[in-house]
Amino acid sequence: MSGLFLLDTNVLSEPLRPQPDPGVLARLQQHQSEIVTASVVWHEMLFGAYRLPESARRTAIERYLFDVVQATLPIFDYDDRAAAWHAAERARLAEIGLTPSFVDGQIAAIARVNNCTLITASAGDFKGFQDLQLEDWRRSRRAKKSSSRKK
Repeated sequence: MSGLFLLDTNVLSEPLRPQPDPGVLARLQQHQSEIVTASVVWHEMLFGAYRLPESARRTAIERYLFDVVQATLPIFDYDDRAAAWHAAERARLAEIGLTPSFVDGQIAAIARVNNCTLITASAGDFKGFQDLQLEDWRRSRRAKKSSSRKK
């Protein structure tokens, strides 16, 4: 394992939330030298920003995307290795009746072929993919809180 964390859109956008999860922000800071994202996630983030009307909010999002994300994070491509893994997984999953979204499959493939742990708040979107390392930084914090309350 490379020790890299590939951020899904819902985690990469956490700092833009009105009330970002402090635990996620702490983990982003803690692992800043180990964080990457995928070209597909980059597309989703830009698409979301470009759909907004010209406004202070859109300007802030674009500033985050270009001055923070693009300037500091490696963005891994959906390449021939990812496409091959994705095609094999889509075929296997279709045989067992699972049809994850194409985009989620691309993100999973980029993470898998680059030996990254995929960090997402929507682990269910990646159900069934083989040999994919997943973590939910929001859930792991909540799980720790609830288990400490039960003691």
